[in-house]
Amino acid sequence: MESDIKSDIQIAQEADLRPIQEIAGKIGLGPEEIFPHGHYKAKIPLDIVKANGNEDGRLVLVTGMSPTVAGVGKSTVSVGLADAFNLRDRNPILCLREPSLGPLFGNKGGAAGGGYSQVVPMEEINLHFTGDFHAISSAHGLLSAVLDNHLYRPNTLGIDPTRITWPRAIDMNDRALRSIVVGLGGRTGGVPRQDGFVITAASEIMAIFCLAHGTSDLKTRLDRIIIGYRSSGEPIRAEGLGISGAMAALLKDAVNPNLVQTLGGTPALIHGGPFANIAHGCNSLTATHTALSLGDVVVTEAGFGADLGAEKFFDIKCRFGGLRPGAAVVVASVRALKMNGGVSQDHLGAENVGAVKCGLVNLQAHVANVRKFGVPPVIALNRFATDTEAEIAAVLDGCTSVEVRAVVADPWGSGGQGCLDLADAVWDVLESGEADFRPLYPDDMGLIEKMDTVAREIYGADGLDIHPRAAKEIEVLEDAGLRDAPVCIAKTHYSFSDDPALLGRPTGFRIHVREVTPSAGAGFVVAKTGNIMTLPGLGAEPAAMRVDLQDGVVSGLF
Repeated sequence: MESDIKSDIQIAQEADLRPIQEIAGKIGLGPEEIFPHGHYKAKIPLDIVKANGNEDGRLVLVTGMSPTVAGVGKSTVSVGLADAFNLRDRNPILCLREPSLGPLFGNKGGAAGGGYSQVVPMEEINLHFTGDFHAISSAHGLLSAVLDNHLYRPNTLGIDPTRITWPRAIDMNDRALRSIVVGLGGRTGGVPRQDGFVITAASEIMAIFCLAHGTSDLKTRLDRIIIGYRSSGEPIRAEGLGISGAMAALLKDAVNPNLVQTLGGTPALIHGGPFANIAHGCNSLTATHTALSLGDVVVTEAGFGADLGAEKFFDIKCRFGGLRPGAAVVVASVRALKMNGGVSQDHLGAENVGAVKCGLVNLQAHVANVRKFGVPPVIALNRFATDTEAEIAAVLDGCTSVEVRAVVADPWGSGGQGCLDLADAVWDVLESGEADFRPLYPDDMGLIEKMDTVAREIYGADGLDIHPRAAKEIEVLEDAGLRDAPVCIAKTHYSFSDDPALLGRPTGFRIHVREVTPSAGAGFVVAKTGNIMTLPGLGAEPAAMRVDLQDGVVSGLF
């Protein structure tokens, strides 16, 4: 018997979307103040953003417990929460990242929420959208091309070809491009050297794009990119190649925030898409500031668990953007709790209250971490059809024991209606004025001390083991003026440790820093741990195998 449960893309394609001019009107923008991209998408010009002035909106971060293959559902909860605020007439705006084609065709199959809590038009957002990712890939590629051309004729900057740190970029999971050799075309083919690709979401230009304040700041940051080193060890910046203006020209339209809508008719700004384990995992500062100036409540999301996305949101994005979040929603699911409690994926459908209780240590640790930033948390238990009343009761009891309010939410099945209790709980926190945001560490702390602080305070590690190569890289970066920069620790999202097999709340481990690289234009330093790759690969059966086009209709996204 065929199931009558509709897929995400079916729900999205059957929705009655409002013209984008109507959505713009909800946040006070007239038809002449947006650049439409068809009937249901638009860009908001930067001059309109700046003209709105005051940022009086209240900021709510949606984060989560450690994700698992069983699902947690942060994006779906984010959309449902925004729609619930809309039903309560709170004038909300939703701010999310743009999906990357790599994980979309690799394992996710879509990244626009799910069920009756989605941003739409779903297939357009998931595929080419308004072309922002292509613009960022092109700007990255231009810098790569000009760099290799400079090596070829002639190398007046004195760049050591063996010490180039600027990679190439592609918005696709392609493991074969992680390490390559370029310049093998003979005398006119360039300088032969080892090279490699990163995924566009991990490009420093993506990070710059998401943290820049306007065009002038964008060009300044592009010039600050460290592209390599001289033989003497002196860093060389992109400024020497003289193309920040050209890169900015490629990003001219992309820097304008994208306006779409949710299934509930809530305005949504989908803009920028840095990875949360390799980069800082948040939508653009431009979109967030825009939302805060146009809406009364802004719901935004940070990728993966609170140990990654939320920490970077607080320590990088809020630090650079002067943001002061008033509340945080920590999303959990019974399925993820059971996996963190030791249940294998193929046994998640069976009731197991004991495993739920064991897995609560993971959720409770994330709640404690959010509180360390002075932001009061609310737990959203994202309900799945297989959850039992006994399992739900165990979660609620466990949250009571650590004095945090927990609410059962059903964004997938009921949209905003399924998140009204959650919206009310979050509103109570906002109204209380309890938040007193503060970063985890000061600017003037050294890079190793910052990494150690995050490892101990957020991950629960006993400390750091720094590879000799990484220690030398830290020394070079501090000498280059990056000592005061925040750190972006790249590690697995499955565990608090850098070992993805250590679920729950592991103890007695150390974080292994194997490489430290500059993201000087963005303004932070990246510490790579464990086996983190900057260009993911595809699995045996990529999600792309389920995507199809028939009579102009896309199917297979989920």
